[in-house]
Amino acid sequence: MKNLFENIPGLLDSELFETLLSTPAIRIERIVSKGHHSPEAYWYDQEENEWVIVLKGSAQLLLEDGRRETLNAGDYINLPAHTRHRVEWTDPDVETVWLAIWY
Repeated sequence: MKNLFENIPGLLDSELFETLLSTPAIRIERIVSKGHHSPEAYWYDQEENEWVIVLKGSAQLLLEDGRRETLNAGDYINLPAHTRHRVEWTDPDVETVWLAIWY
C-alpha cells in the first residue's frame, strides 16, 4: 500500500511526475508542483484524453480557447485529446498534488 501524500521531496526544483499504474488502455500519474508552471508559449497537446483532479493545493490552467480554470483541492477537469492547455501557475507556498488519468 502507498499514500499519495507521502515521499514528496522537501525541495522541488522541477515538477515531480510519478506513474502509479500503466496499461495499454489507461495511465495514472501523480504530479506534484510547487510554484511550477508551463514554459512560456508551451502548450500541452496530448494524444490521449486526460482527466485530472487537484487533491491538495491549487493551480490555474489556461485553455487555448482563452478559458482559465482555477482548480482547488477537490476540483477536477476532463480534457479531451488535443485540447491544447498550459499550467499558468501552481501555489508557491504548498505542494499542489494532482492525480492525472490518461485514457
